[in-house]
Amino acid sequence: MADTYDYVVIGGGMVADAAARGIRERDSSGSILILSEDVDQPYTRPALSKKLWTDPDFTPADNDLNTAADTGAEIRLETHVEGFDRAAKTISIDGGETIGYGRLLLATGGHPKTLDLPQDDRVIYFRTAADYRHLRALSGSGRHVAVVGGGYIGSEIAAALAQNDTRVTVIFPDADLGAATFPESVDKVFEKRFIDHGVALVPGRRLDGATPDGDGFVLTLDDGSTLKADGIVVGLGIEPNTGLAEAAGLEVDDGIVVDARLTTSDPAVFSAGDVANYPDPILGRRRVEHVDNAKEQGAAVGRIMAGSDEKYSHTPMYYSDVFDLGYEAVGKLDASLKTVEDWKDDDSVVVYYLDDGQPVGVLLWNVWDSTEKARKVLAEAHALTADDLVGQI
Repeated sequence: MADTYDYVVIGGGMVADAAARGIRERDSSGSILILSEDVDQPYTRPALSKKLWTDPDFTPADNDLNTAADTGAEIRLETHVEGFDRAAKTISIDGGETIGYGRLLLATGGHPKTLDLPQDDRVIYFRTAADYRHLRALSGSGRHVAVVGGGYIGSEIAAALAQNDTRVTVIFPDADLGAATFPESVDKVFEKRFIDHGVALVPGRRLDGATPDGDGFVLTLDDGSTLKADGIVVGLGIEPNTGLAEAAGLEVDDGIVVDARLTTSDPAVFSAGDVANYPDPILGRRRVEHVDNAKEQGAAVGRIMAGSDEKYSHTPMYYSDVFDLGYEAVGKLDASLKTVEDWKDDDSVVVYYLDDGQPVGVLLWNVWDSTEKARKVLAEAHALTADDLVGQI
């Protein structure tokens, strides 16, 4: 007979932690098993590119979520799930073991997008705590690290490295750093901070390849130019891990498709976090790869699995910190959209992003404690025009 658990979570990230806590809100004794491919117990992901680099008093031990101790969940690390049988309600893992489940949560997250680069310890596709430790060992002492990608994760890594005695070059395809996300007025401020901190920017270029050269690499760009670096960090976003769901016959469309109760087409199987494509009550169907969603959606799905009749009604925010700059945002930030800027002072602005004349995203640049107001604007978008937006927040 297979060991059977009341709740099984595939994936060992922040969603797994939040789900275990959500389960415990309603079920104090049900058995919980978390199957994780990671080598570490659940931890907070944002600190890997932020606080662990900037706060000397914050250690990796502080970043541990203490999931097992707080919830009583059993956590198996370095465990690969081969598949699951919905009819039998069993999971197959490497080594031939079979595990039964009452309710199953797919919190499989995503894997980093990769490039055709050498398989080398000095090439890091940044995603995990192990990657953070690896990059720490590769950085400092004036070493030169090339960061490929100037988006959300690439810019944070570049800033983190630059503040830790590391020479940094960022290679990205846009004309300016942040140009795909911010309007020009904000983009100029954002890019200038990197330049002021000594970060070398290589705009309008992509990495074609890298050749090992002594202790480092010679990088070749798409225009034929080259540069040398001691290490390479790739931050190009992730692809959702949907393979298990697809193999089990669940609906997949840019993630695992779930309803407002985070339930797949199988009532005993749920999904949440980076991998879940869910119906946001304000913004419509979407998939969100940020910490607020992982925590809130994870807690909600845990409660739902344990019998709550709630729906997931939270519209998540996200945030970033680089150097002395920071922002929060709700909705879609796309610089190709029309924008309305509401400057509060020389350093603070609210930017509204419009699609077909209606706001679909709000950027709070150095404006704090206003995400609820941003959600309200987006919820009332049908009644607002561009002329109504200045002063809403």
